[in-house]
Amino acid sequence: MQNVTLNNGVKMPILGFGVYQIPPENTEQAVTDALAAGYRLLDTAAAYGNEEAVGRAIKSSALPREDLFVTTKLWVQDAPAQDNTRRALETSLTKLGLDHVDLYLMHQPYGDVYGQWRAMEAANREGLARAIGVANFYPDRLLDLILNNEITPAVNQIETHPFFQRTADHDLMREHGVRHQSWGGFAEGKNGLFTHPVLTEIGKAYDKSAAQVVLRWLIQRDIVTIPKSVRPERMAQNIDVFDFQLTDDQMDRIAALDTDETLFFDHHDPEMVAWLSKRRLDS
Repeated sequence: MQNVTLNNGVKMPILGFGVYQIPPENTEQAVTDALAAGYRLLDTAAAYGNEEAVGRAIKSSALPREDLFVTTKLWVQDAPAQDNTRRALETSLTKLGLDHVDLYLMHQPYGDVYGQWRAMEAANREGLARAIGVANFYPDRLLDLILNNEITPAVNQIETHPFFQRTADHDLMREHGVRHQSWGGFAEGKNGLFTHPVLTEIGKAYDKSAAQVVLRWLIQRDIVTIPKSVRPERMAQNIDVFDFQLTDDQMDRIAALDTDETLFFDHHDPEMVAWLSKRRLDS
């Protein structure tokens, strides 16, 4: 496994296992299988509803805590956001059965972002979160947060795949020391990703699948990625991407696939902003 170093010195695996959209009743087994396959970065969120299952899998694995890198995420909090952010983190830690997480992300750029971030900064100083960051922040919101707060986010987790490559976002993050992390790296198979002729042709040169080519492409762009699967054979395939290197020409061919448009939802769309801002999680 290859690691990256975050802006506060914390080391993070560049490839991990995500549990988005895995039902709670299937999550414990999926995480158990992922750990057996060699994954050590686990990515969950309060909004996914499966933190407890992730925690059970961690406990039953008997792996040393220092060998794992666990990420969870804060949902939009009601006022007073600073107090409620602390309670939300404590709830997540209880569900995970941990005394700290390695990375705590603000899941959406809405609500009292500053109040939430101040509470996250405090949690970082107290050791409840070894690193803190954000998700779904576009460059303007990210830069605003950086310029007007003490701690620069260690990570920004955003939709990133061959059809939405986020080049400008990537450059800004690199300039300010924020690690780019991809969600939706496979675009959920949209645009025929798993059978795309460019990706499959490149894969044939290395006896790799289109999915493996995408993961390798992300890694070579220095982007952390968290593919999801509930099938052990796919988990094994997804982690088997450190034995080949894409050429500059192959990287350029994948770069040409960029449409610079989301395949999921637009965080600038007023209806989406309203829906995400108003959504509340069951306690």
